[in-house]
Amino acid sequence: MAEKPNQQVYPLAPSHGHPRSDAESGTLNSKELKRKKRIKCAIYIVAFIVLQTMVITAFALTVMKVKTPKARLGTTSNVTVNTVSNTSFDITLTTQVRIKNTNFGPYKYESTDVMFMYDSVSVGQGIIPKSKAGFRSTKKVGVTVNLNSKALPSSSSSNLESDLKAQVLKLNGKAKFTGKVELLFIMKKKKAIEMNCTMQIDLSTKMLKDLICE
Repeated sequence: MAEKPNQQVYPLAPSHGHPRSDAESGTLNSKELKRKKRIKCAIYIVAFIVLQTMVITAFALTVMKVKTPKARLGTTSNVTVNTVSNTSFDITLTTQVRIKNTNFGPYKYESTDVMFMYDSVSVGQGIIPKSKAGFRSTKKVGVTVNLNSKALPSSSSSNLESDLKAQVLKLNGKAKFTGKVELLFIMKKKKAIEMNCTMQIDLSTKMLKDLICE
């Protein structure tokens, strides 16, 4: 019986690496999760800062921005013609002065006068008492003024005679307000208003017309 040739057995080469244990894998996963959480946290913080900056900017540009209120005569008026001749007039005018405040806080103003002028000369004036125009609102102040030609110089007589014959009296209404806008009860900003209106009084219809305010 033939003998089997000798078979030489070679040992397996040793492995240079070693499999990761469950503990090592868990540690790596934990580090990765923490890194992702830190990135998310940083993103949220940056987004919050950007949002807060936008809110503060919008607040400063709208709420905290102080605008100058506006004053003008109202279109609703009552005209009473006492006496009118070719060279003189005596009229009672009842109208409104409107102070429009668009700020996010009241506008407090001092007492002032509203003057009505013909040919740059005062022919009557009324008093606007100290008060305030509230938060984003319009204050309406009733004013009754006696208008007469007593103070007019002789140089105005020709223009006056022409206007009275045409039954139209051309006037200017002016007033100057001084006061303060208050924001959030802590910030106060001085604001002055100048009202300058042109108008015509139709003596035949006893109506105010062509009112224009700057």
